[in-house]
Order: sequence, then C-alpha cells, then structure tokens
Amino acid sequence: MPIQITMPALSPTMTEGKLAKWTKKEGDKIKAGDVIAEIETDKATMEVEAVDEGTLGKILVADGTEGVAVNTPIAMLLEDGESAADLKSAPPSPQPSPAGRGGDTAPVSAAPAKTEPSPSGRGQGEGTLPNKGSRLFVSPLARRLAGEKGIDLSAVSGTGPHGRIVKDDVLNFKGGAKSSASAGAPRTASAGPNAKQLADLLGMEYTELPNNNIRKVVASRLLESKQTVPHFYLTIDCRIDDLLAARERLNAEAKGAFKLSVNDFVIKASAMALKAYPAANVSWTDDAILQYHSSDISVAVATPNGLITPIVKAAETKGLREISEEVKDLAGRARDGKLKPVEFQGGTFSISNLGMYGIKDFAAIINPPQACILAVGAGIQQPVVVNGKLDVGTVMSVTLSVDHRAVDGAVGAEYLQVFKRYIENPVSMLV
Repeated sequence: MPIQITMPALSPTMTEGKLAKWTKKEGDKIKAGDVIAEIETDKATMEVEAVDEGTLGKILVADGTEGVAVNTPIAMLLEDGESAADLKSAPPSPQPSPAGRGGDTAPVSAAPAKTEPSPSGRGQGEGTLPNKGSRLFVSPLARRLAGEKGIDLSAVSGTGPHGRIVKDDVLNFKGGAKSSASAGAPRTASAGPNAKQLADLLGMEYTELPNNNIRKVVASRLLESKQTVPHFYLTIDCRIDDLLAARERLNAEAKGAFKLSVNDFVIKASAMALKAYPAANVSWTDDAILQYHSSDISVAVATPNGLITPIVKAAETKGLREISEEVKDLAGRARDGKLKPVEFQGGTFSISNLGMYGIKDFAAIINPPQACILAVGAGIQQPVVVNGKLDVGTVMSVTLSVDHRAVDGAVGAEYLQVFKRYIENPVSMLV
C-alpha cells in the first residue's frame, strides 16, 4: 500500500510551514536519508529527509505552497512492486491534527494511509471529503488571507478538491469585505485603517514586500513579549580600554588563525556572570522559577529573512577562541537558513549588539521564555574621572531588559555589577 509522506513538525512550536522546494520529482527512486524537500519553518529553511525507501509516486503539495499544516499529506511513496495504479486504490488522506508544543519532531512523518478523518477544521487535508452542511472547508492560508482582507468566507466559492476554499479563491474574490459585525476579530470604534488601506486611500506609492514565516513569527513573539512580560530596564557603563588592548594583543599573536570581536568578550562575560550569579539565569512559569545550571547564550543575528538567535551553549565553559569560531559558524548558517532547531531553540539569556552600527545605547525586547536580554552599545571615547582626575576612556553602555516576575530590580543590578567586573578586567575571564 502506498505510504503517505506528511508535513513534519520540525520544531516544537511549528504548526504550519511553507513547502519551499521539492528536491525530488515524481518517479524518482528514494532511499532512507535522501533529502526530498526544503521546508521554510518559523525560523529557517530546513532540509527534510526520507525515512522510507521507494519511488516518489505523487506530489500532493506543490513547490512554494504556504500555510501547509503539520501532518498534512504532501506526497505518496510507492513501495517495491507498486505502480502508479496503486495510488488510485489508496485510502483518502486523513485529516491532519496540527502538532502543538512538544509535538512530533521527526524529520519526515511517513506511515501507511489511514481511513479515519479527524474532525478538526484547521489543517484540513486536500483530499478529505467535507460533510454537507453549513461548515466551511478552508485551507489555513486561505483562512488567514481572508482574515487579513476582511472577506466573508461564506460568500467565497471554493475551487479546491471537493469545493474546498484555497488561496486563489480568496485572492480572486471580487465581492465586498465582510462587515465589522461578522469579522473574525472585533474592531473598536476608534480603530482606523491599516497602513495599506491608508496608503491606497491617499494614493501613496509603495512596494509590497511579503512577510515570510520567520518575520511573522518574530513579530508575533515580540508583540506577545511586550504585552505579557513586565519589562524593566537597567543601564550601566563599562570602561573597555583593557578589553580592547587584550583583544588587540590576542589577535596579533594569533597571526590570522582567529580574530576575536568585542562581542566574543561580551558573550563570555555574560556567561561567567550568570555562573557566578545564577539568580539572573532564570525563566518564569506560573508554578515555579526555573534556575538554569548552564549559561546558554542566545546571540541575535540579522538575516535576510529576519532576526534569529542561535545559541552558544554552556558558554561559561568555553574559551574566547572557541566562542568566536562557534558564533561565526552559527551566524553564517543562520543567514543561509541552515540552522537545526536545537541550535536556535532554548537558551537561557540573550545578547543583542548594535554597537557596530554606532548605536550608543538601546533597550531590547525580552526573548520569552527567557527573563533577561542584554543590549550592547558602541564603545565611545569620552571623558572619565579616575581617582579625582579627568581622563579619556572608551566607555560601552549596556542595558539589561528584565522580566520583573522572575528577576527583581536588585538581582538585575547585582548581575550587572558582576558583568561589569568581568568586562572591565578581561584577564579574569581567562582563569
């Protein structure tokens, strides 16, 4: 019997993704471990490997399809001795159940087709027969587009399998938008037009740059963080002349074997300060505060697809050279969309450094479920007072954003004192 290949959950938080590209075509022989497709998740574009052997009999979801729910059948695999004729006798695709947190994280879900459809409306399989009645059968992407455009789905005619409403049905719909009373999300009386509606109304010229999954998820998480996490901010100035001198000497003695950055020292100092002062290395839950035993530092990296935070794990145990090489490797693969989920999910503390852009200071948004993020500014030469005498020093401002539920003001302040001691005395990080 043909085997279904279903949309895998490539991260604990993934409920849907974009099938970016098939690397195999119908009729190709497939062995276990072969890369068969590339899927754009909420954080990166990842390769999907086959877990069974056979022939790719039929592709059910085309390249470039967005909003494919986890566990939706995306292809059919023919076993030895089977032919295309066997596809006609295969049972209908089951109704997928989206994976929630802690869901299936296998590279590919491939199993014999089942005959019992799930009653869930979200993630409805393309081959599932809808029940007659008032219930609408809509693809997840079409539902999202309709919500964004204010379209009443009951007025849309579906052209998908068995009358299912798909993306093109919404995009080609010529009817009017639904009234605010029937819209999925109620609007307040003071709610005005969004940016696109206002630009269209005023005749402003613009170019639409569609949001990919990464940007949508980052936007959602940042909004959730600012709305649900009680932030407060602590700023401290660190004199980094000794750090710059140590960096210059280490890089000179390396003779090109490696090159340390200021950020490498910041990562190391942050990790050692968390080890020395673990009260700041925590996360909030309703039942308990989780205090972590290692300093797993998430480093914010800007990529063409959006912000991602690869993790230097147990950074307190690693030397500056090891941290530097690991960060370069992680950042490079982050920009290429090639990180594994374990390399960017988790972390106990985040660092966002905009100093290389000349930003003196800023406050970053906490990366849940972490309780702290350190925003690092540029090192700037300015007057400083040393033992009552005026001097010129290089000063770097850092701002700690803190979840007040898990970290009190005094705890955040004491953590910064420990961090400052390490960053201003870089030799102390080498012992």
